[in-house]
Amino acid sequence: MAHLRGDDKRRYVAEMFARISPRYDLMNSLMTGGLHHHWKRATARRTAAGLNGPALDVATGTGDLAFALARCPGITAVVGVDLLPEMLRIAARKSAAPAAFVLGDALRLPFADAAFACATAGFSLRNMPDVPAAIKEMARVVAPGGRVTTLELTPMAPGVPAAVGRLYFHHLVPLLGHLVAGDRAAYTYLPDSVDYFLTADGLADVYRRAGLVNVGYRRLGLGGVALHYGEKPARRSPEPV
Repeated sequence: MAHLRGDDKRRYVAEMFARISPRYDLMNSLMTGGLHHHWKRATARRTAAGLNGPALDVATGTGDLAFALARCPGITAVVGVDLLPEMLRIAARKSAAPAAFVLGDALRLPFADAAFACATAGFSLRNMPDVPAAIKEMARVVAPGGRVTTLELTPMAPGVPAAVGRLYFHHLVPLLGHLVAGDRAAYTYLPDSVDYFLTADGLADVYRRAGLVNVGYRRLGLGGVALHYGEKPARRSPEPV
């Protein structure tokens, strides 16, 4: 089902994540050996570095990245937005750090232009029906001089790490999903979705086409995870007359 597009993908993904929401946090920790927390903290620090003001976490899920942002110096408030009330209910029950949670669509964010100092999304772009539109929306709601980041699984270059990663994610993860979450189909879709996703260089190009500058990325997790970043161009001072 990872090949689905448009509204079909939106419906399938929404139904799938609603089903697995009770075991979502546990499965993330089991699949990554707890490393997803480290990656999210690194993403939050990269997102907030040198900025002051409110931050937005798009497709926040159960809120871990939003909470990591809330702990960063200079961040005055955090909003997490997600399409699924099942996920937001779990996020709201956590007390890791203060954050507000809002129901909303990543492709039509319910916020004004330039409302945030920065915006991020963690492990969610692969599940969106229109990745370029999602990045453009994040750029829209970030103020000039602000930053957009994403943390995402990405296809790896051929080699031993890629072969080991495919063996793990395409065989052991579905089995783990069956045993722990009772949902083999969901945890078959998740690794399959990486095969249909952009390369790290391809996603960097999407950032640039959205008008972001100083775009780059850092590989994590033996190269299978990429932290992308870009900045919204600052407003130019008017020329003296």
